[in-house]
Amino acid sequence: MSDTRAVRFSLPPRLLPVGAAVLLALSLAACGKKDEGAPAGGAPGGGMPPPQVGVVTVQPGSVALVTELPGRLEASRVAQVRARAAGILQKRLFQEGSDVKAGQALFAIDPAPYNAALMSSQATVARAQANLQQAAALADRYKPLVEANAVSKQEYANAVAARAQAEADVQAGRAAVETARINLGYASVTAPISGRIGRALVTEGALVGQGEATQLAVIQQINPLYVNVTQSANEVMKLRQALQSGQLSRAGGGEAVKVQVLLEDGSVYGSPGRLLFSDLSVDPATGQISLRAEVPNPQGMLLPGMYVRARIEQAQVNNAILLPQQAVTRGGKGDSVLVVAADGSFAPRPVKVGEAQGKSWVILDGLKAGEQVIVDGVMKLMPGVKTVKAVPWQEGKPAAAAPAQPASAPQNPASGAPAAQAPASAASK
Repeated sequence: MSDTRAVRFSLPPRLLPVGAAVLLALSLAACGKKDEGAPAGGAPGGGMPPPQVGVVTVQPGSVALVTELPGRLEASRVAQVRARAAGILQKRLFQEGSDVKAGQALFAIDPAPYNAALMSSQATVARAQANLQQAAALADRYKPLVEANAVSKQEYANAVAARAQAEADVQAGRAAVETARINLGYASVTAPISGRIGRALVTEGALVGQGEATQLAVIQQINPLYVNVTQSANEVMKLRQALQSGQLSRAGGGEAVKVQVLLEDGSVYGSPGRLLFSDLSVDPATGQISLRAEVPNPQGMLLPGMYVRARIEQAQVNNAILLPQQAVTRGGKGDSVLVVAADGSFAPRPVKVGEAQGKSWVILDGLKAGEQVIVDGVMKLMPGVKTVKAVPWQEGKPAAAAPAQPASAPQNPASGAPAAQAPASAASK
């Protein structure tokens, strides 16, 4: 009997791998049956937990309507430096590209001819004054004589006329002296305004001012700068109608509208500007209205002619809401959002969408304060999903992924095939 039991429980060496595989399959199957009654993922009844979605809480308030318009920078003042005196240019007295002050000497033109003209005019005045003294003395001497009938009245009249003519000659000479002094001053070309001067347009030795006022350089005042932008006349009309009807309120109240300048690389210029005026007429060729803003430029970072974009806060919407654009579904039948209730259920809600502000839409109607709107995780709302888990949405951070579906059967860690197939494989061997 003892020999028979020993033979029953011992296996030949060639059958040992098959027996081990059978035992492993039976143990995995038993584990799978034991876990079938446990809830999957912690959800009651073994169902899937509600998917996690990112939401934003509605907070109505005043929303600024910011319009972004293209424009060009322009110097606030531009002056052409020209030669008002004819002559040979002797010296350039400034450094090209530097800042100059009004009245600063920039060029020197040969002053010799103008010095000579001034001296000649002064000599003419001296001669006229001498003649005046002689004529005046003669007239004074004839006055008592004509009363005594010692000279004729005609002679006295001639003496008085000669004195008057001498006085006129003195006045004309003085005017000629002043003209010569002015022309001599023009030989030193000065800056008409303060600003930044560009390159010299002529060099030393050039003949300037001969027949015309030769342009020598250009001065531009770049602090502040002007930003010239254009806006559609249709948009301007809609904005004015909304302001008149009370739908919108004017931005800034009685203050000037603020303007932000965006550079070509997308960065925002540090110093905000202010809107000066809107043009009174529409360009018939483009249908655009011109607007001008003033921007401070104390460091000289901005240059005239640069292409920029101007953000202009033209109006404000009261009791409006800003929602990320990805939260709004737009279609031909209207716009809608998904609103999450307190119990986790969700439903679409039609809304009225206004202007776009950056990456957000201005919602004018359809939502109330405190409601939660789904922004991220809409792709998790598969058919059959009734509730969601709402978490605060953070831009650039998607909501956590939904838990994976529980496996229908335990997997064989060695082969990846369902463990229930292991006994059949072993039996086939």
